[in-house]
Amino acid sequence: MTMKFYMTPGSCSTGIHILLEECGLVFEAWLVNLLAGDQYKKDYLAINPKGSVPALVLHDGTALTEFSAIAWWLARRYPKRKLLPESLADEVQVLSVLNYAVHTLHTQGFARIFTTERFAPSSCDHESVKAQGRQIVDQGFAIVDRQLAGRDFVVDHFTIADAALFYVEFWAERIGIPLPDNCAAHYRRLLTRPAVRQVLAEEGYASALR
Repeated sequence: MTMKFYMTPGSCSTGIHILLEECGLVFEAWLVNLLAGDQYKKDYLAINPKGSVPALVLHDGTALTEFSAIAWWLARRYPKRKLLPESLADEVQVLSVLNYAVHTLHTQGFARIFTTERFAPSSCDHESVKAQGRQIVDQGFAIVDRQLAGRDFVVDHFTIADAALFYVEFWAERIGIPLPDNCAAHYRRLLTRPAVRQVLAEEGYASALR
């Protein structure tokens, strides 16, 4: 059975898509249209009851969900790709940045900008919710920017943390949120990686490569 990757172009699943390509894996890509509500349909909920992307169904039929878990599984399953560093101190740093990108920049910050109605049913509150999201994003990138000072990557080479950081940097770039200098340099650096370029082209974002 070929692995099946359930994803939405331009979403957080882009980060996992990059990691799959970095590992050189063969998989089937299944598109989940979030705007159409595909994530809540019976067939998809049977795979991922959480109704979210990404999801990765392994050769034995086991379904992995949640960005951090899938990224960590790929790193551990394919150690020759060195998606996790060897030292414990660096691994902790990688997991720290990965989880901060996913759970703070994405889930607390960008989610308020992209899915405002989830945080405030009344339209009267939408602008304040978006403003709060923008504040979280700006503060979050400022923190990461300091961690990237003097570095090309989160540690001394590309890891799962860089893939997570890339997708939120990509979002910022797409909607016109200025990235601080080190984050902007990190984003541009990842745009030169063959796997990143391939994924963006496949997902319909070739314009981001110009």
